[in-house]
Amino acid sequence: MRKEVRMVNNFFRGVRFFRSVRFLNLTKSATNPDLKSPKTLPELSGFTYSVQAGLIILLLFFTQNLQAQKLSFVEYLNLVKQNHPLIKQANLLPADAQAEILQAKGFFDPKLSSDFERKAFQGKDYFNRWNSNLKIPTWYGPDFKLGYEQNTGSFLQSEESPRLMYAGVSIPLGQGLLIDARRNTLKQANLGSQLADAEKVKIINKAILSAAKEYWEWYLAYQQLRLTEEGQRLADLRFQGTKARAKIGEQASIDSVEAKITLQDRQVMLEQARVEWQNARLALSNFLWSDKEMPMELDENITPELERMPLVNEITLQELLVKAKSQHPEILKVSTKLEQLSIEERFRKEMLKPQVNLDFTLLGKTFNADPMLQYSDAFRWANQKVGLSLQMPLLFRKEKGKLQQVRIKQSQNLLDRSLIIRTIMNDVYASYNEVKNFERQLKIQEDAVKNQEILLKGEQRKFDIGESTLFLLNSRENKLIDMRIKVESLKTKYQKSLAQLAYSAGLAEL
Repeated sequence: MRKEVRMVNNFFRGVRFFRSVRFLNLTKSATNPDLKSPKTLPELSGFTYSVQAGLIILLLFFTQNLQAQKLSFVEYLNLVKQNHPLIKQANLLPADAQAEILQAKGFFDPKLSSDFERKAFQGKDYFNRWNSNLKIPTWYGPDFKLGYEQNTGSFLQSEESPRLMYAGVSIPLGQGLLIDARRNTLKQANLGSQLADAEKVKIINKAILSAAKEYWEWYLAYQQLRLTEEGQRLADLRFQGTKARAKIGEQASIDSVEAKITLQDRQVMLEQARVEWQNARLALSNFLWSDKEMPMELDENITPELERMPLVNEITLQELLVKAKSQHPEILKVSTKLEQLSIEERFRKEMLKPQVNLDFTLLGKTFNADPMLQYSDAFRWANQKVGLSLQMPLLFRKEKGKLQQVRIKQSQNLLDRSLIIRTIMNDVYASYNEVKNFERQLKIQEDAVKNQEILLKGEQRKFDIGESTLFLLNSRENKLIDMRIKVESLKTKYQKSLAQLAYSAGLAEL
């Protein structure tokens, strides 16, 4: 859209310049009405010169903008990376993983709670119990708590105090000492962010691969259209010439029929090429979106641009193999899953221990109950409450079963990783072999096109002196068009194989 606006602006700028030049010359003629015809000749020549200058400037403007109507592969990929919905969805995965981490950290949030209980019966106030406390979980297992309770009523229990402050700690001595459910969840969530990053790279790489293939299909469709249009134009010129020579008897009329058939055949090919060009343009538009997430349609005036084709060699192959082992998203995902299973195994082993919890609480009077109480005397070692709890299943069958499942998954993932690494390495080798194969084919085909051009020129010279037929000349020309299209097809396959090579190595592009 910006290129089109720039082209229109340049056009009107050239028109304004043309009008201003013409106005100046017309003004000269109008201010000298007494000039005779011989004396106005210089003015006319000046006007003609100005017109020519204006047309040249207009031509320069249009030439500049026609050159600007090119969409290179790099520019196209940048548009896809910035605005395509799949890419934007992939970029949201790390944020979702961070949200999971935030949820896991919530298990370590301090919790404030307050309970109130009251009983009254037949006009008697049995009890009013109010207990408020703050619990502070820690990463290392122990939980701290601070609290305040206030109890009133006629039927309080003997261990209840009217007003009481307390501060204590709960320590797991068995199950949960080394790792517990909340630590396991947070560690798993932290590794989940790595999984999200790998999945993001995988989605982006796949989208870039599909976009690259569509671009080169669009390029091939354009080249087919261009070459077919050239062939149709040559066939039309030959038909018109043959028809004119047949009318004056210099050539047999049957030759004009053959030229007409060749023209019609190429017209059919041209119509097919136009349809394929339009469909390829529509397919490419699927990957073009604005920054406001609105679909964009590729303009018909925009054409692809073939930049210098990159070459790969054995050094490139070895570099790709190293990158694939360390950066390929599939390998990163399975390696991260193995780390998660290792943490899960530690947790399941911990669950085989008995639950032994030690609770220790220091007690103290409130400042309202004893105004003379000092801060240093608020909690004394003599005022304490100690508790020890023990709980364990006799057979641990549930815990043992879950541990076995984790170990089975570990074995499966180890085998899966070996298979994935093997497959990825072979895919890189296969993609590299395909690239080199197309490179060799392209070189041979380009040499063949040069030879076919020589052959066509020779056949044209023989036809001009009457030693060849129109059928042979058309056959040579058709063969040259087909070979040129094949060259462009091999260029397309070469570029697509480069994109496939990058994807096989876990990269978006080489």
